[in-house]
Amino acid sequence: REILLVSTPYDAWIMEEDVRLSERLIHEYRGLNLSNPPRLTWVSSVEEALKALEDKNFDMVITMPSVVDMDCVSLGTRVKKKNPDLPVILFAHSAVTAANFYPGHTKPAGIDRAFIWSGNTDILVALIKGAEDRLNVDYDTSSAGIRVLLFVEDSPQYLSSLLPIFYRELVSQTQAVMEEGLNEEHRLLTMRARPKILIADNYEDAVNIYEKYKPYILGVISDVRFPKSGKPCPDSGIELLKKIKTDRWDIPLLLMSSEPSNADKATLIPSYFVDKNSLTLHADVHAFFMDHLGFGDFVFRMPDGKEISRATNLRTLEYEMNKIPIESLTFHANRNDFSRWLFARTETILASKLRPASAEDFSYDPYEMRKFLVSNIHVRRRRRQKGVIVNFDAHDFDPDTEFFKIGNGSVGGKARGLAFASDLLRHHSEMMQEFSDVNIIIPNSLVITTDGFETFIHDNHLLKIADTDMPDEEIAQKFLQAKFPKWIRDDLEAYLHDIHYPIAVRSSSLLEDAQFRAYAGLYRTYMLPNDCPSYVQRTEHVINAIKLIYASTYFKGPKSFSQRVGHRTEEEKMAVIIQSMVGDTYGEHFYPAVSGVAQSHNYYPFSHMKPEEGIATIALGLGKMVVEGEKTLRFSPKYPQLLPQRSTVEDILENSQRYFYSLKLEKTCSMLSINDTSHLDKREISDAEKEYPVSFLSSTYIPNEHRIRDTSHVPGHRVITFSQILKYNSFPLPDILNEFLTIGQKGMGCPVELEFSVNLSQNQDTQPTFALLQLRPMTARADLEVVDISNEEIEKAFCYSSNALGNAHKGNITDIIYVKPDTFDPAKTIEIAREIGEMNKYLARKDRKYLLIGPGRWGSADRWLGIPVDWADICNVDIITETESARLNAEPSQGSHFFHNITTMGINYISVSEKDGGFFKGDWLTSLPAKNESAHVRYVALDKPITIKVDGRTSRCVMMR
Repeated sequence: REILLVSTPYDAWIMEEDVRLSERLIHEYRGLNLSNPPRLTWVSSVEEALKALEDKNFDMVITMPSVVDMDCVSLGTRVKKKNPDLPVILFAHSAVTAANFYPGHTKPAGIDRAFIWSGNTDILVALIKGAEDRLNVDYDTSSAGIRVLLFVEDSPQYLSSLLPIFYRELVSQTQAVMEEGLNEEHRLLTMRARPKILIADNYEDAVNIYEKYKPYILGVISDVRFPKSGKPCPDSGIELLKKIKTDRWDIPLLLMSSEPSNADKATLIPSYFVDKNSLTLHADVHAFFMDHLGFGDFVFRMPDGKEISRATNLRTLEYEMNKIPIESLTFHANRNDFSRWLFARTETILASKLRPASAEDFSYDPYEMRKFLVSNIHVRRRRRQKGVIVNFDAHDFDPDTEFFKIGNGSVGGKARGLAFASDLLRHHSEMMQEFSDVNIIIPNSLVITTDGFETFIHDNHLLKIADTDMPDEEIAQKFLQAKFPKWIRDDLEAYLHDIHYPIAVRSSSLLEDAQFRAYAGLYRTYMLPNDCPSYVQRTEHVINAIKLIYASTYFKGPKSFSQRVGHRTEEEKMAVIIQSMVGDTYGEHFYPAVSGVAQSHNYYPFSHMKPEEGIATIALGLGKMVVEGEKTLRFSPKYPQLLPQRSTVEDILENSQRYFYSLKLEKTCSMLSINDTSHLDKREISDAEKEYPVSFLSSTYIPNEHRIRDTSHVPGHRVITFSQILKYNSFPLPDILNEFLTIGQKGMGCPVELEFSVNLSQNQDTQPTFALLQLRPMTARADLEVVDISNEEIEKAFCYSSNALGNAHKGNITDIIYVKPDTFDPAKTIEIAREIGEMNKYLARKDRKYLLIGPGRWGSADRWLGIPVDWADICNVDIITETESARLNAEPSQGSHFFHNITTMGINYISVSEKDGGFFKGDWLTSLPAKNESAHVRYVALDKPITIKVDGRTSRCVMMR
């Protein structure tokens, strides 16, 4: 079977490198003793796709929404015109994206079925198996009596979530049966006898499938609402199951619905019932299957045929070649067994090099032949490791390897971006040459994949916490007390035995940094000195950090965010990255000279800046300053000296960084807590003036002259200005960022955001280091709707801004929460956040969206810059407005995680600046009766909705009564 995949390079890379899709397919087919696994052919444009279809026969076309030169529906239509019977499948990034191509819930002519792609490879495997099932079901049922499971569902979101679960259950069941001591013939029959799953998305198709395969039906799983007679029908699933139950009483039935009230209807059929919104959906489906439905390795042999060892991949092949008796090595070499096995694994170049080699080439010295074989395999392995994720082997690993993983699950969104960035560097060697004086790196990383999280949750029975309102601190304690999987602990001990530098233990959930549903900054990161003499204690320290990151999956903030984006907490899976930190040691502290975030799209350009030229935000020390929206420096990499926020001496003194974060080096392994700053020091700039980064990045304010000199070698007050970098180009940071943003956006097919660190050494013989810590898609929303704002509307408006994020025309907002300007006090911002959270809870229970208005930077961790709300405090907000206050001075923070999540969720963010012509006339709000009022916050409900227009093309917004 041949499959054509049409997507951006980034989407294709995720499928291959993160989840090893081709290898996974081979493993699945060989595991079930099936031949001819499907082959994937990737193209990135419509022109390439149509040419590929002319040159080769394909059995299926899979298209992503983002195609270079045409939308996916038009592509599907052109494919269908050439071959009406060729299935065309849409892989959308979200349910919202899928809905855009299904106007009025009507399936477009060019698309056969839509699925949601969120980085989980199981959906693609399930899709291929489903296509094969449709092709093979007639023969398999008639010739061997293979069973059929009928699945009726028309929602791409639930189809994508449920279909992989069903196939996983069937395969697990088949493998369990195979292990029951049957003979070889029975094992073969069992592997081939996996039940088939047939999918219907309307009543008529479901009935036809049932009637055709009635003798072979194993069970029926059905949604409640799906089309009947071409129209939506609210009870078509109930009608179907009643019909089947009347005809065949012995068939197990499962009714699935997002409405709990349908449970009573299921009882009357009777049918088993599962709530689609249940936080234990996977467990409920597993219970139904359990209660109601009952490439091989390289085998080393001696010349007499006796098996002595096995290899499952190149690493174990190399390892075993060094161990096996020389007689076995020569036996296989003389038969070309090694090259044959490598050809089967598509290692064509290596296989071609090994195949011609004979004993004569080594003067009949078999030990020389062994050296040749092992050496070539080792070189190939090392070359393959660059830009890819290497399986960790506790018995044989190179500590300098860039990217390891423990486990067989997904590495998660954050690690995906890192590995993809590494692959980009491998393919853009010219960048390394251009900045040859800089050591450009991806920090060494070890990833514990998502199956480690699943094992931990399952073994400790922690899934039930997902459905509780337990406080974060209590959740953290339960996770800290839980037993950690031994297979991960053993590998961690081996790894940390040889790793002695500071490390960051970071979350990498399945949806973290995903397009349109990014969970940026919602989970924990723990920075550890990793300097305790005992590697066993250091391992325990790291394990505690991992447990706390696992626990953060069920914390209030991420759960609130999941509800907002329509994602079940139970479906979230957490990988963890253990990453070497970039920086240097200064006494008892460790930190980089510069940390920052850069984005290829600038939401708030000024002067002659353009949005597509990007923006960067930097700070001295660790990046906590930047990602949490504290006082930093924002600049355009294209125009690094264009800094209007620092145009006067007063501006520089007011806006410059006063403190920074560093890692404390303690030589101990103190217990971690839920607080992710346990090992961080918040240090005053004045306390570190003699340390090289502070000295290098500082200028000096001379009070007598009331001026700032770009040096730290004269008496006066030190001020962090970054002049040596931005003004004198002592380190080419703007140029590196421009280059990275360009290749990152080209590779991902969308605007990107990257996090980075820079280490500068006083030693002239040591190269400065630029380390890319994270690369993720960002959402520059270019909505199709044209929103025009007239001068008359601006005159009528009570709010106008030229710094607006998003694109919208809304006339449904009647609820407003605003910070009372007459009682506002920057010292009370924590209390204000708490009061907003209480009002948000009320509106969330009523499912009412609202407009939020208040001074300063929303979501900042620095309480003196704005209101430090988190997602749980504002989970039902629809529009956020940032007003000016004489008591606050904060520029917009595009680099913060809070801001990133706003963009991915499509929340409009309005920043009102009088110097840019903006205004907010809010006196009329005080005359309205309050639905709820606290010391600092009021909630009012209007009789008539206000009109809000946001023009994404010009970044303007008006709000009118």
